[in-house]
Amino acid sequence: MAEVGTGPGAGTVGTVSYLQRFTVAYEYPVVFTEGLFRPDNPVLAETIARLEPHRRHRCLVFVDGGLSAVRPGLAREIEAYFRAHGERIELVAPPLTVPGGERIKNDLFHVEWMMGLVYDHRLDRHSFILAVGGGAVLDAVGLVAATSHRGIRLIRVPTTVLAQNDSGVGVKNAVNLRGSKNFVGTFAPPFAVLNDLDFVDLLPARDKIAGMAEAVKVALIRDRDFFHWLERNALALAAFERPAMARLIRRCAELHMHQIARGGDPFETGSARPLDFGHWAAHKLESLTRHHLRHGEAVAIGIALDTRYSVLAGLLEPGADERVAALLELLGFRLWNPALEARTAEGTLAVLQGLQDFREHLGGELTVTLLEDIGRGVEVHAMDEALIERAIGWLVDRARP
Repeated sequence: MAEVGTGPGAGTVGTVSYLQRFTVAYEYPVVFTEGLFRPDNPVLAETIARLEPHRRHRCLVFVDGGLSAVRPGLAREIEAYFRAHGERIELVAPPLTVPGGERIKNDLFHVEWMMGLVYDHRLDRHSFILAVGGGAVLDAVGLVAATSHRGIRLIRVPTTVLAQNDSGVGVKNAVNLRGSKNFVGTFAPPFAVLNDLDFVDLLPARDKIAGMAEAVKVALIRDRDFFHWLERNALALAAFERPAMARLIRRCAELHMHQIARGGDPFETGSARPLDFGHWAAHKLESLTRHHLRHGEAVAIGIALDTRYSVLAGLLEPGADERVAALLELLGFRLWNPALEARTAEGTLAVLQGLQDFREHLGGELTVTLLEDIGRGVEVHAMDEALIERAIGWLVDRARP
């Protein structure tokens, strides 16, 4: 603490200001494994006990309802795991099922209900909450963990491609309010992230494809070599070959982690959010379609739109837009949706409201990441609506038979 200014002088009360400064270091393991809840896999038990190995740790587990539907024995597997490692970990209640997808984020009732369970089971700040599911469940359960007792230890077990390679390894938690995506939320790093590739095998093809959009995004803004790898392995990825999927997930997660740790703004106090390349349109498309578009599907459209815009604005060499669109289409994305052409009562494109929403979410100054090369993003603070319309027209033309 340093004194940075004083008032009028001797003999008066004056004003004294202090600059309070401290640094808090965060670290958490991100593990890639298989068979996480097999009793012979020690990863979960060792992760929970890593700071206090001689303590028996109390845990409350929430499981994505969509996951429970395709793996109905999962709750029993989790209970058996805790019994096998009972000297170190205990369940305070059987695993609890919560709604998957945007349902859990669109109604604050779910958050309040989970908080009530935390209260009823008397979890303290040294207890653990496990969130097992897709990104929406991780978001909502993470908000509960971050705000109950001002912070209970959270272990994320992401079970989708999108959650394992992007949202699950980050520091954000949020739910929606009045149609505004992620309006109620916190920045709170998890205690650990445990990725189990076996869960990816259970996903429908549509969800496997949707999760690949974030890999294309982060390759475009950060890693040219990774983009080349995606192009070379597009057919293997489109067929969901396990080694290719494992490589995509790990590298994408590594790049997201690198940006969070070394990008200089992990809690987004500034207005730049490079990891949201393609997202200003994507978030609006999700709401315009009432989330019939998966997040990754909307991001793929947003990526193609902003890549084409980058070419039209003279930032990116011509042909790169075709190259990016071709990769996305080969992976299985459709780069058009009727919501792209929807208009307001005033006749403007409805998706353009996404720019205003983005500006408000960033704190007042618009900062959008575009491309100046494959593997290198560039920040701009304004977008030309006429060029956006031309970029959308390009996507419309591509979608025509």
